[in-house]
Amino acid sequence: MSLARIFEENPNRRYIMFGGKGGLGKTTFSAATAYYLAKKGHRVLVFSVDPQASLSDIFEQDIFGKGAVEIMENLYAQEIDADQHIKEYQEEIRQKIFDMYGLDEIPEEIESYIQAAAAEPAMEESAIFDQVVDIVVSAEYDYYIYDLVPLGHALYYLSMASVYDEWIDKITKLRQEMSEYSQVAAVIKREEETEEDMILKELLDIKYRINTSSGILTDSEKTAFFFVIIPEEMALLDTQKAAGLFAKYDVPLSGYVVNRVIPPDLAQKNIPDYLRNRLEMQEGYLDRIDRTFGNQVMARIPEFERDITGLPMIEKVAEAMFGRIS
Repeated sequence: MSLARIFEENPNRRYIMFGGKGGLGKTTFSAATAYYLAKKGHRVLVFSVDPQASLSDIFEQDIFGKGAVEIMENLYAQEIDADQHIKEYQEEIRQKIFDMYGLDEIPEEIESYIQAAAAEPAMEESAIFDQVVDIVVSAEYDYYIYDLVPLGHALYYLSMASVYDEWIDKITKLRQEMSEYSQVAAVIKREEETEEDMILKELLDIKYRINTSSGILTDSEKTAFFFVIIPEEMALLDTQKAAGLFAKYDVPLSGYVVNRVIPPDLAQKNIPDYLRNRLEMQEGYLDRIDRTFGNQVMARIPEFERDITGLPMIEKVAEAMFGRIS
């Protein structure tokens, strides 16, 4: 099995994720996969859910907080600006208070709460998660490539979906019961039925969006998740541990991509001792990776001569991953 065959044989897998520890090459592979699919004629969005996003760097174009930016034909990239999203959310809350209560200004104690809530450590993650839901639910593209945050935060996003879902289920049930009581009271008093419960409607909308997003993340028919790994001890151990954790959330694992492989043929040349030692260590780790993950290892990507920035270098990585792009 190869990466190219996975995409050819599973055309309905339109949500592609690369995960792993920070600094292993997730952004590079996300960009290269998006490039490959765009060259195949598909409309693709690659987007980053990492607050320290680097898609701007790899594409050599400032895209932060600007929505979906066209990089080339069929290829769009987006970096989420969590701070801006939090500000918009705050303003939305203020407007709802104005609309619901007919106030001229927000009471000081409520404004203090709105400001304090924005400073909560989880608010940034929540804002990013909310935008991910917006992007996925919109269904504007053929493929969505997620440049995921490091593993710990990725698990947070996955768990957040189930936490939100459980909480909304409870609140929705309570609002429905309240709505039923209100309707009964209106009939008894021979009054007109109450207007549609706007809060309940909003909760149901949130529930739909979250279920749609989390459902995609765990749907093996629609989603492909790849772990990025390098031939080093800690990366190998961390990936094994993370794979077990992701399995608990039923994330469909499509394989592993090994990055930064020093070309073995260098051993035949006159090279420094430290590099020869690195090659010997690498051989041992690559053997362990093959024994541990077997045919789930989809590709070995070589160490390149320079940083991966700009479309020509992205094309090189794409061809190393998928083969020559016609």
